[in-house]
Amino acid sequence: MPQFINAKENLVTEAIDGTLRTAGGQLARLDGYPHIKVVVRSDWDKSKVALVSGGGSGHEPSHAGFVGQGMLTAAVCGDVFASPSVDAVLAGILAVTGKAGCLLIVKNYTGDRLNFGLAAERARSFGLKVSMVVVDDDVALPDLPQARGVAGTLFVHKIAGALAEQGADLDAVTQAATGVIDGVVSIGMSLDTCTVPGSPKEDRIGAGMAELGLGIHGEAGIEQVTFAGAKHAIEMVVDRLSPHLGDGPHAALLNNLGGTTPLEMAVLAEELIRSPIGARIKWLIGPAPMMTSLDMQGFSVSLLPVGAAEQAGLAADVAPWAWPGCLPVGAVDLRPLPDGLTPIRPIPSADPGRAQFITRCCEILIAAEADLNALDAKSGDGDTGSTLAGAARALIGALDRLPLADLTQLYRAIGLELSQTMGGSSGVLLAIFFSAAGDASASGKNAVDALKAGLDRIQQVGGAGPGDRTMIDALQPALNSLPAGLAAAATAARAGADLTATITKAKAGRASYVSESKLAGHNDPGAEAVARLFERLLA
Repeated sequence: MPQFINAKENLVTEAIDGTLRTAGGQLARLDGYPHIKVVVRSDWDKSKVALVSGGGSGHEPSHAGFVGQGMLTAAVCGDVFASPSVDAVLAGILAVTGKAGCLLIVKNYTGDRLNFGLAAERARSFGLKVSMVVVDDDVALPDLPQARGVAGTLFVHKIAGALAEQGADLDAVTQAATGVIDGVVSIGMSLDTCTVPGSPKEDRIGAGMAELGLGIHGEAGIEQVTFAGAKHAIEMVVDRLSPHLGDGPHAALLNNLGGTTPLEMAVLAEELIRSPIGARIKWLIGPAPMMTSLDMQGFSVSLLPVGAAEQAGLAADVAPWAWPGCLPVGAVDLRPLPDGLTPIRPIPSADPGRAQFITRCCEILIAAEADLNALDAKSGDGDTGSTLAGAARALIGALDRLPLADLTQLYRAIGLELSQTMGGSSGVLLAIFFSAAGDASASGKNAVDALKAGLDRIQQVGGAGPGDRTMIDALQPALNSLPAGLAAAATAARAGADLTATITKAKAGRASYVSESKLAGHNDPGAEAVARLFERLLA
């Protein structure tokens, strides 16, 4: 899979320098490339306890992104998923450690423990006070004698960093870090593996499956589970975390493993707060990418019991941009709609024939959802079918509220319903179409002429016309032919829709941004929807 890199050998050093150039002068690095890759605070004076952490790269923004006032003093970076060398760790310690001493915060992986541990011994031989804590927050493998260190490490960075910034001594900072490690628990889940630069992607997670309890280096999880949406994913994660929770309120850290969209992460946050442990989560950090695994499409949840000391540490101000803040969890704040937008409900009236006709039209659009989405993917964003089907389902649900016996009010009511339930520009245009048809009907025009008036209005407002490769190319000929019967209208709509496949220069809609080569041979999805509607009504 192509990636925006130059050579994998220079990937980490180039990335670090790119980070430093945009750090506003708050960060610096030691002059030891390529073997020593250490990011340090540029304002550090060694008067306080230093915090040094690090490990393999590929977890960005960890670790360099958390260097700054209130968190880390230095980050020692290895190559992708590889522990930094003893010399690199020692360089970081020597660069930032003064009389107050240094705390090493190490994730529980063999390479990190050995390299940081030996560097600590060498630093002590120079007369420096160096303490080391090992984070083992992963509960995915309950029988493992040494659990992995994952995103819960960030709780240690934040709380120990706040104490160090306040001037606490090394023993107090170490004790606070140890307390956090004793309480924090984490587990992750992913829908896909990560792509290690320069290596083929491992394809081990089957379709419809997710991996539970995987590590941050792309290592396999404890099991593959059936994926059934965000709610079910959170339920499985919470089920593994619940036995390990302490008493009292907790803070949750919702971490994006690298490739999950912000939209998905927001849904996961909502499901976490709705979950059985949601009432115990009083503060939330994220959702945000904090301890990633390159481009992995996954997330992790870390939980920490919070007392007064932990709360103060989490709330303390910090400089690092990568820390998203620790905010209290609150209820959804609901405000009433302004008076001008409060839905105006028409007086419902019955007409079984019209109800049946509208239902039939809606069912046709719902049945075409997948086909129209596939067609739209060639010229737009692949959602025309879903947009029309969603509006159709909403319209079926609103039938008992519609003034079916009054065609003028029915046009207007359909326009209002679409404006509230149908997204995108198509929703607005169709709402205008039916509202204008209602106005024309009120002035005495018959049903067909009223619809033509609606079409004229959307051409005026939307700016599209015949030949611009939109639904108008099918709708206009269909309405013009409708006085001759439904069959004539269907034939005209099909001819108009098929003609759009020959129009390679769209002048309206998202297709206007698509190259001519990609449009050729594919009907416009809006025009295709119109043609299918008329054709299926004949069946």
